[in-house]
Amino acid sequence: MKKKTKRLLGGIAIAAGAMGALGTLMIKNGARRKNRRGPDIWARPGMLVVFRAELMPGRDGSQRTFRVRELLPSGRAVLENFAGEHAEKEFEPVR
Repeated sequence: MKKKTKRLLGGIAIAAGAMGALGTLMIKNGARRKNRRGPDIWARPGMLVVFRAELMPGRDGSQRTFRVRELLPSGRAVLENFAGEHAEKEFEPVR
């Protein structure tokens, strides 16, 4: 091969590598933008949540059910007719 042809092919290889790297960066930036929407919301105001049975032993599921009054920015919930702030781990998973 001539020296000129080798340089041309080398330049094309470098350009292809640069395009691949650029594409990877663009994909990563797109993934970050999706995460900016905020954390995954596990409850909403007005939604019914049920405390896990281990936290309230001896009570029926209907006695462990409360309505969410407010969801705080920290991800904790304030319930109606029940004192305190409560984390997602304290409740049964939503089915």
